[in-house]
Amino acid sequence: MEVLLLYFLFVNVLEFIITGYDKFLARKQKRRIPENTLFFLAFIGGSIGLLTAMLIFSHKTAKTSFIVKFIGIILIQIVIIYFTINHKI
Repeated sequence: MEVLLLYFLFVNVLEFIITGYDKFLARKQKRRIPENTLFFLAFIGGSIGLLTAMLIFSHKTAKTSFIVKFIGIILIQIVIIYFTINHKI
């Protein structure tokens, strides 16, 4: 269980840092982190890190397509957690 918690901590901190760095790159008009990278990290457990970074850095909050895809990832994670808890997977 400790390994799982450390994993989620690592992925969320990494996601937060990468999203913040992407915001920095956006301000400097440099080459950006691909959205698929942000989504992948969110999907494998970094949703809280991405959400926190979006709110703190005001990053990707006005991009509807990004928010819709992010909500989709959250919903998939909720379904996975629900079925995992109920041992139906």
